Amino acid sequence: MKVAADEPQPKKMKLEEKALSENLLFGMGNPLLDICAVVDKDFLDKYGLKANDQIMAEDKHKELFDELVKKFKVDYHAGGSTQNSVKVAQWMIQKPYKVGTFFGCIGTDKFGEILKKKAEEAHVDAHYYEQSEQPTGTCAACITGDNRHVEEVVSQGDCPVDSHKKGHRSLVANLAAANCYDQGKHLDLKENWQLVEKAKVYYIAGFFLTVSPEAILKVATQASENNKIFCTNLSAPFISQFYKEPLMKVMPYVDILFGNETEAATFAREQGFETEDIKEIARKAQALPKVNTKRPRVVVFTQGHEDTIMATADEVLSFPVIEIDQTKIVDTNGAGDAFVGGFLSQLLSDKPLEECIRAGHYSAHVVIRRAGCTLPEKPDFK
Repeated sequence: MKVAADEPQPKKMKLEEKALSENLLFGMGNPLLDICAVVDKDFLDKYGLKANDQIMAEDKHKELFDELVKKFKVDYHAGGSTQNSVKVAQWMIQKPYKVGTFFGCIGTDKFGEILKKKAEEAHVDAHYYEQSEQPTGTCAACITGDNRHVEEVVSQGDCPVDSHKKGHRSLVANLAAANCYDQGKHLDLKENWQLVEKAKVYYIAGFFLTVSPEAILKVATQASENNKIFCTNLSAPFISQFYKEPLMKVMPYVDILFGNETEAATFAREQGFETEDIKEIARKAQALPKVNTKRPRVVVFTQGHEDTIMATADEVLSFPVIEIDQTKIVDTNGAGDAFVGGFLSQLLSDKPLEECIRAGHYSAHVVIRRAGCTLPEKPDFK
């Protein structure tokens, strides 16, 4: 009889899975419009770009973005680290739309209008702070490769390249407006703060520490006081090195800390952990002081094709990633953002952490086989 009584439970779980509502996931970060195009070597040479490189835009790159659009066939995508993760989470969830909210700063220009449209197409509820002093942040993905192959590729909402053998990407990021986020003129507004209060999971990548640490602290404090889940990411080695003070002010509020093996190693050195063992680093990061002791911190470190490491209050575990034929890998740049997005999509439904990691691995596996942080129409995650 007990078995019979238990039988309806899976149906009940399915009903609960559908019970997600709008604005449950809140993200804040640096919105960038990804502009993707197949270019020629002359274009790279003109702007001093190298294949398979990533740089921040300098004065000499000012004309690059407009020229890219005028001269080549381009694809646009809503980008930037946190926005990518929110976009992937929304894609994994599918419906309802607008489960993910995103705040960030853009310019009042044509790229800003395109970014708004692309965020809408991704079903993300983006509420941008718009200002006219700086242009919308952009990231140019300049692809070069064997012309015969490039001509064969048909763009279907992707950057027009389908294999790392057929194209190389040179990335040029210009944060511009993303650096101009004004907490007083946006986050603190009543209608915007109500969206923050509506969320139950928060994610702000470490990159935003360079823009508005005060805004991060305000959101993190609100999450902690209401026993909600606040997540952040080590994002890049320079964050642990040069933004150590703001990072460690936020750390006591962090419920889930993400990072990769390189970022973890730098964080450990800066914190004086005196170990290079990633499991030990995760354990020590997990044990750092925390305000909301009702929620012990969880630390999740990815390592590319190596196991993902998770430290909880009780144990440190390893999770193998999905195996992939190396020749199928197109672009690993969006893998970390995609992992976080997949993870958050299941966290919102209160799934076990192991299931969150499995979803993170799935999302990253999809994204690394495509150019840029782009997605097929629907996930095939079971």
